[in-house]
Amino acid sequence: MYIDIHAHLDFFDEKKIASAVENAKKAGVGLIVNAGISPERTKKTLEIMKKYPNIVKGSFGIYPVEMLDLSPEDVDEQFKLIRKLHAEGKVIAIGEVGMDMKEGRELEKQKRNFERFVALALELDLPIVVHSRKAEAECIEILEKLKAKKVVMHCFSGKSLLIERVSRNKWFFSIPANIKFSEHFQKLVKKVDISQLLCETDTPFLHPDKLKDNEPANVVESYKKIAEIKGISLGECEKMIEENYKRVFEL
Repeated sequence: MYIDIHAHLDFFDEKKIASAVENAKKAGVGLIVNAGISPERTKKTLEIMKKYPNIVKGSFGIYPVEMLDLSPEDVDEQFKLIRKLHAEGKVIAIGEVGMDMKEGRELEKQKRNFERFVALALELDLPIVVHSRKAEAECIEILEKLKAKKVVMHCFSGKSLLIERVSRNKWFFSIPANIKFSEHFQKLVKKVDISQLLCETDTPFLHPDKLKDNEPANVVESYKKIAEIKGISLGECEKMIEENYKRVFEL
């Protein structure tokens, strides 16, 4: 089956969610990991999981920029909730979490916040899905310092030497469907062994044809491009990526 390891279906209304899930099933997508990235979006993600239990699973965290604006009490409550959901078997990963220096805000606070989430992932023995925009080196340093193992670099935009560093750590790269036109992601896939690749859409963002409202069904475009670059059949690629998913999310 095709797997979208990172989506935000909770950005859609109920009608659009139903349509996106149906389109995904028709495209052969068997699993969508929806990221609840705030207290409010966690609640909506749980509602989606309850409505579509056979296809939607949840990862939970707080988006790094949004975390800067939450009160310490709200952040603590999210951590408590994640621990509770983990005890109930409702959490497949911590994410997306990390750092974002596109706006250049509060680097040291972002580092401390990210360290808390890495520690939580280690405590619960869960993979961590990392957002690292304009802070790729800083995120890698923290992950290395805390000896994180189950790491997925979501939409990684770092340069070649940082790609090599992630690869040496045996971490994973999640390749979005916009690899269809993105030279950066095409070069990354050429460079990295397929055993360290996963696929995502980042729905509703990063549409493979630069249109509005990406959907999990389009994760197939990521598989197609990886298969083309690696010189293997689409079926082989699908099986290999599924095995990668099992190694990081199920073991």
